[in-house]
Amino acid sequence: MVDATTRFFEDLDRRGYDPLLAKSSGTLRLDLHEGAQTTHWLLRVDQGRLQVSREDQDADTVVGTSPALFEELAAGREHGVAALLRGDMTVSGDLQLVLQMERLFPSHPDARGPRRRFHGYTEVQ
Repeated sequence: MVDATTRFFEDLDRRGYDPLLAKSSGTLRLDLHEGAQTTHWLLRVDQGRLQVSREDQDADTVVGTSPALFEELAAGREHGVAALLRGDMTVSGDLQLVLQMERLFPSHPDARGPRRRFHGYTEVQ
């Protein structure tokens, strides 16, 4: 079974382009720390064009967290900015890129904000 983190990054890579990041460029490396083991995901963004790899390379922004927390983020059950403010996630580099990336995560299943409201929107004629 594929976990939510892998599905999240594979989906980004398959998209190839996301208009929500059309004004963004940079590299973001996600370091998932579990004990002595660290798993890396590298996301390259070039004006909305997306490319994902599992490389451990220098990046404009490095985000560190646990695999369990990122699973919650990727599934929409946790909010990245809240995790950052709690100290459950670290960021070094370009914080603006992290905030722009937040747009790509699914909203919480119980959310009532605009993302949830318009997700199932059908036009009435």
